[in-house]
Amino acid sequence: MIHRRLTHPALLLLLAVATPLVAGELSLQAPSDIKKLLTPWLPDDAGNQRRLQGQLSEILATEGYFSPEFTFEEHDGGLDLAIDPGLRTTITRVDVTVDGQIDPKAKSSLIDSWLLPVGRPFRQDDWNTAKQRILSELLAVEYADARLLDSEAAIDTATHSARLSTHYDTGPRYRFGPLRVEGLQNYGPELVERYNRAVLAGQPYREDRLNALQSTLQSTPYFASVQTTLDRDAAEIQDDGTATIPVLVRVRERASHRVSFGAGASSNTGGRVEINYHTPNLFNQTWALDSGLRIEQKRQTAYADVFLPPDARNRRNSLGAMAEASDIQGLRTERYAFGAQTVQQRGIVEQRLSLNWEQERRETDGTLPDTSRALVPNGMWTWRHIDNLLDPHTGTIIQVQIGGGAKVALSDQNFVRLHGRFQQYIPLGRVDTLILRGEIGYTFADSRQHIPQDYLFRTGGAGSVRGYAYQSLGIKEGTAVVGGRYLAIASVEATHWLNEAWGIAAFIDAGDAVDALQDVRLAIGYGLGARWRSPAGPIGVDFAYGERDKALHLHFSLAIPF
Repeated sequence: MIHRRLTHPALLLLLAVATPLVAGELSLQAPSDIKKLLTPWLPDDAGNQRRLQGQLSEILATEGYFSPEFTFEEHDGGLDLAIDPGLRTTITRVDVTVDGQIDPKAKSSLIDSWLLPVGRPFRQDDWNTAKQRILSELLAVEYADARLLDSEAAIDTATHSARLSTHYDTGPRYRFGPLRVEGLQNYGPELVERYNRAVLAGQPYREDRLNALQSTLQSTPYFASVQTTLDRDAAEIQDDGTATIPVLVRVRERASHRVSFGAGASSNTGGRVEINYHTPNLFNQTWALDSGLRIEQKRQTAYADVFLPPDARNRRNSLGAMAEASDIQGLRTERYAFGAQTVQQRGIVEQRLSLNWEQERRETDGTLPDTSRALVPNGMWTWRHIDNLLDPHTGTIIQVQIGGGAKVALSDQNFVRLHGRFQQYIPLGRVDTLILRGEIGYTFADSRQHIPQDYLFRTGGAGSVRGYAYQSLGIKEGTAVVGGRYLAIASVEATHWLNEAWGIAAFIDAGDAVDALQDVRLAIGYGLGARWRSPAGPIGVDFAYGERDKALHLHFSLAIPF
């Protein structure tokens, strides 16, 4: 039996001096898996044989080969090295000891989850991973002071066997105590409590809950930085051996007033400049105000939204107002709107309930201006089951919404609007993705007249049917395109990632917006695109050909899923 030990530096120096250097090319003969393992570590020149043998032996040992045989043959052109790795060391015994205040069933389950069972080949990386896995599982639930007291891999080179032993101590079982907030200047600690749904006093400690609280607070408009830790100095040991430990929340508040400027461009609405003003503490009420003026080539918008902290049921309420003018596909509109919304997360389903009033004035060439008004209650539910919110590789997103207006309730027309969207991400190998997308909509009404365009349907452009200009698919009204009562879109896209940052895509889109089902004639577009994983999310640039118009269009967008 041997134990791995470091060689004394003086001995290594002596060996290096005593062993001759061999100039020339080094050639390796070994089993294919061994050759693949060692090739990246081979020097260009043969060099010192003894030193080379020592280096390669250490590498082989990490894979469980502790008794390799090396054969060197010198020739005029260099050195041939043949390696017989010998038998691979396998694990013959595992002893995992866990001491501390841990339930016997939990202890047994933890030991049973050990990743290196008897019979498995010994690998240094697997050994390190297995040890850390047990410790990580203890640290994640209740045992925040768990430690690995001792570990040993005893290697017997004669029998090619390994005996593994680890010894853990859980420390006390922790329960969350009260929150202690530091760094507040403009707000009271009750603001943090309103956002806290994860760390509740008296509950068993869980690392993911502590991290969830930090993430939630960091995403609010009030704090520039948040750190959540356990206040171990204030821990109180109970009679049963458990410990109640306060949670320390250190925050740094955001600036009370922020003004920002921006510029950009979209293939849908053209160039853009904008100015935004934000304050997280409007009227000293912890109301967050987001406001701005956005000027685009085809659309100009002024808006102001006020967001309230979550209520006792974790609902996020908001109020908003906006004014907008646009000239898209020959349709000129002016609209004014204000409304209220409440958003609540129910598991993986996001619920949005809103009430919006809108007045729209629209005009096309050759027609008189027309004004429409609508008071619309609306409900929208989004179900997300994806692996990454910004850049999904697998999963599903489904969104449905229903809303409508009535003449008896401040609307010029009776209507009910239904809209649904579907997006499926299917992995193609380790990194590539197939994306299936569908969208349908229907506005129940006697006619589309006197219904604001927001509650009808137009399509075309980035994010809908590529190969066609933005909102160019709809109802022809003189020289303009206006919204219809029916919508249908389908899309298939395959994305191949060349590296971590850049990818290419091929796609086919089809869709149309009409006023009667018998008028449906799907417009088809197809093309190729480039993808870049920017810090803000995937950015797409697409070249698409529209079969209906016989034209090529360039589209670019921030490709974040809905």
